[in-house]
Amino acid sequence: MKLVLPWRAGVAAVAVALCVPLSPALAQEDARWLTPTMITARAHMFEASLNYLTFQHMDRMFATRSVAAGGEVWQLPSEPVSLEGDYTIGDRTMSLAEALEAMATNALVVVKGGKIVHETYRNGSDAGTRFLTFSVAKSYVSTLIGLALGDGALKSLDDKVTDYLPEMKGTGYDGPTIRDLLRMRSGVDWLEVYEFGSDTQLTKVHDNSLVAYQYRWCDYAMNESKPGPNAPGAVFNYATLDTSVLGCILEKAVGMTGAEYMSQKLWKLAGMERDAYWIMDGPDSVGREFFGAGLAATARDHARFGLMFLNGGMANGRQVVPADWVREATVPDDGYEPVAPDEPFGYQYQWWTFTDSDAYAALGLHHQYIYIDPASDMVIVKVSHTAEPVGRDEENLQFFAQITERLGG
Repeated sequence: MKLVLPWRAGVAAVAVALCVPLSPALAQEDARWLTPTMITARAHMFEASLNYLTFQHMDRMFATRSVAAGGEVWQLPSEPVSLEGDYTIGDRTMSLAEALEAMATNALVVVKGGKIVHETYRNGSDAGTRFLTFSVAKSYVSTLIGLALGDGALKSLDDKVTDYLPEMKGTGYDGPTIRDLLRMRSGVDWLEVYEFGSDTQLTKVHDNSLVAYQYRWCDYAMNESKPGPNAPGAVFNYATLDTSVLGCILEKAVGMTGAEYMSQKLWKLAGMERDAYWIMDGPDSVGREFFGAGLAATARDHARFGLMFLNGGMANGRQVVPADWVREATVPDDGYEPVAPDEPFGYQYQWWTFTDSDAYAALGLHHQYIYIDPASDMVIVKVSHTAEPVGRDEENLQFFAQITERLGG
């Protein structure tokens, strides 16, 4: 995906973060999260030599809000199948272990025919590890929007953002609909550039909200967002800010936090095995879930989520997500058209689609995947810790295709 520029994390990012003065009010409310040590740690969380570990332990670095699981677990039978053999990654041939290392893998879970056929954990992780998988969270937020629509808490996807968030009047979000945000076509002036330590929009919000807890993502949308050159609905423009606003719409519509609603309407009903959590853009007393990229869950529970979509919204013996929503959220309105020329990806409701198949995926920064392939009756969850945030999707999809072939898909 050619959606971002190269990463520049490190000392510069820390310097930018520490230049942001701490809010005395927030410091008094929760000093645990606002010490210089914690701010520096959050600014360093992407460092290539450490991110295999930080991505496993974000609850030690951020304020969090739990998504409680229920007592009835959706038991997935395990029937291990060997995936050993040679794999071609790029122009190199290597063993499975070498491929997992080359692609900076923390965990790999493969489900076929409703059964776990392969499960690997690396770098100190295990089946109970809750990994932060970044923008994979966007597909969950989309699902919560679909559930709220089914509940009647949201009237229509064609409602305006300002129907639920009147404070957005006069901003870039005065005009777009919920559907526009789901499809990343808000028209808001936003450039998703991952150059932390620079002065990009994303860096500004990241440093002030997630690193220094100065304001919330939706505060930025309310106070600083502006219309861009394209009308709402016209042009795809990937924007984590859009998903953050979707989360704030959800909160307003359902009258509870995103974590509470997710627990009640999705996590418990689907029979997830472990509590998940959201990292917050501020202490619990003032913060919100980082809806754009802040969900941490086990690889197995991500696999259950993918399998639920593969099964048309059925999980743990019940229809959790309406089947018509599953289709609407994952099948593009205008066919499998790429988001940009020469790209293999399309986009629907916070799910990536593929121009040459009916597979679709939740994708996250540093190469996180819930890959769903209806034709092969397969779900692949891959949790990664790559040095670069983007740019290796072709290798990963090549790897998934070889797994599929090895399993007879």
